Amino acid sequence: MSTALTAPTARAELARGSRSFGFAAHFLPADQWDDAARVYAFCRLVDDLADEPGLDDKVRHAALAAVDAELRGLIPPRSEVAALREVHARRGLDLDAARALVAACAGDIGGVRISDDTALLRYCYGVASTVGLLMCGVLGVRDRAAMAHAIDLGIAMQLTNLCRDVLEDARSDRVYLPATRLRRVGVDPEDLVAGTADRHAVSLVVCDLLRLAERYYDSAWDGLRDVPPRARFAILVAARVYRRIGLTLLHRGGDALAGRTVVPFRAKVSEAFVAVVGFFTPRVLGLFPHPSHDASLHDALRGLPAVHAFGATHGLLDQQRI
Repeated sequence: MSTALTAPTARAELARGSRSFGFAAHFLPADQWDDAARVYAFCRLVDDLADEPGLDDKVRHAALAAVDAELRGLIPPRSEVAALREVHARRGLDLDAARALVAACAGDIGGVRISDDTALLRYCYGVASTVGLLMCGVLGVRDRAAMAHAIDLGIAMQLTNLCRDVLEDARSDRVYLPATRLRRVGVDPEDLVAGTADRHAVSLVVCDLLRLAERYYDSAWDGLRDVPPRARFAILVAARVYRRIGLTLLHRGGDALAGRTVVPFRAKVSEAFVAVVGFFTPRVLGLFPHPSHDASLHDALRGLPAVHAFGATHGLLDQQRI
């Protein structure tokens, strides 16, 4: 059996792989920082196996299938999986969420086309909300209502991520903007891959999805009260820094084909100061009764791990039209 990934190695991987999350992790207690880094290292492993250059798609699928088997204890785990299983043993992580992440990343192998909003939201859950559910275990969050908001934060951040990376993804034969939305403005997904898509039309779709992300961010704020205070601040910083990417892109008219939007370090520090103020608001402190979760936000997520409530199936998606 492989030796589990050490905390210093995991922290270094986090700092190298994600500037936004690496920055926010500094606000966690040391033991949670270490375990959050181990979760990140596992997620990074899964993502890298799906994207490993020069490998046949069948080899990539086989590699992810091996990770799934390692998670289930069927074969000896590599260091990243061993570390995740150790965190699971200590903190009770939801390994179903980890397996859902593996399955979602397997869907990234080869060319990607997203048919509609439901497929998009399920994808965002698979690659991002699952990470939020794993982090709930790291932070000691057990309440199902809180997990619903963690799912929403994952979706919000992934929508931001996909809107930021439209150009880069298209160059890799991946189009995450829903085909239904693109065709509504006269763009075919293949136009993005070919580099012939109308920039203004694409920007309309990007802006609409960033506004959709705002609904999920707004729900996420209501779940912060359920997180222990110090970890709560770290999550608030991470969410605000990531949200800033989307707001910056919106300010630029949603022109994702102009290149990747980056939040400079000074802006991250600014968001951290804003988070200090936000931390002491009644909403985040939980001074008022816990608001009901908007079940329509999970209409598209039926049957997925930790998704327990559903709204009317026409409630959310039909409101988000260009």
